Amino acid sequence: MNDKIEKRIQGGIKRYQTVLRNAKTKDVNESDTVVIITDMLNDIFGYDKYCEITSEFAIKKTYCDLAIILNDKVKLLVECKAIGMDLKEEHVKQACDYASNLGIDWTILSNGQYWRVYKMIFSKPVTRELVYEFNFLELSSKRKSDLEELYYLTKEAVTKSKLEEYYYQRQIISKHFIGQLLSTELIADVVRRQLRKISPKIKIDNKQIIELIENDILKREIIEGETAEITRKRVNKALRDINRKSNKKQKVEISN
Repeated sequence: MNDKIEKRIQGGIKRYQTVLRNAKTKDVNESDTVVIITDMLNDIFGYDKYCEITSEFAIKKTYCDLAIILNDKVKLLVECKAIGMDLKEEHVKQACDYASNLGIDWTILSNGQYWRVYKMIFSKPVTRELVYEFNFLELSSKRKSDLEELYYLTKEAVTKSKLEEYYYQRQIISKHFIGQLLSTELIADVVRRQLRKISPKIKIDNKQIIELIENDILKREIIEGETAEITRKRVNKALRDINRKSNKKQKVEISN
């Protein structure tokens, strides 16, 4: 995030916190909230509201409040609710159904004050994941982490796939990813070697270690269910990629 973007975000926080507080006091309706969110997308996040933000975006026989379109491609959907309305599960489903029907990876549910960012997982069945959320009225223009949360939704970040990178980094440090990593042969090898250093006569193999980890150490939710299966595939793919790069490097070194 360069200085220009940072200053734009900082100024936007100060300006729109006042706007949102006034709107909340007046309990403005959904249509007026959409106008405010559109202005925020323009002034804070850098999208041209005349060329890159489309309102009442048609999806089959329904309409999503806002769509961010860059280079003729829908990048984000934004479903809006009145600022005084609580964001409920039915609203989450509505926002994510729009994204699912259109095959869009990212969707935002917001009432101006609260923002929830969802990633669609196009598996069978299609699922959603809340990547992060924030209360705009509690953001600080001086807090780096707050600025970064807004930055990932900017035009600059979306164009450079920074939102996708942020999501992937959060996945790697999630309990599900680490739990699945603990259940691999790679980690079992490390544990077995350390156990033999502690007790050279011990007889244990990788299968026993993995069974112990899965049955007695990890919670069921970490190794079972849809999220676990999706994460397991991610871990296996990541390890395959690492092995592939390592083997390629070794071949190059040998040839040299």
